[in-house]
Amino acid sequence: MTVSFLTNWVHYLVAALFSVGLLGFLIRKNALVILMSIELMLNAVNLYVAKVSLALHSGAGLVLVVFAITVAAAEVAVGLAIILNLYRAKRSVDVDMFTGLKG
Repeated sequence: MTVSFLTNWVHYLVAALFSVGLLGFLIRKNALVILMSIELMLNAVNLYVAKVSLALHSGAGLVLVVFAITVAAAEVAVGLAIILNLYRAKRSVDVDMFTGLKG
């Protein structure tokens, strides 16, 4: 009975984290908040993959989680560099200000 409760608890936590990240991505206009929302959604998926991996007694899922966290760190570095350059150009991180960048 305890394992079933823990499994359901993690499902609810992952759903809540992913939902908050999705709402932040869709509603907010600040580029930094959007980047943090994407990271929150990615971490929710990583938590779910780790839970499934532990439930199946497999280490492959944990290796995937470590790889995804590594890729996420590189994505954050590139995303912050882009946002920093956009801030230098426009003096704002509001995504509505960047419509002039369309090709």
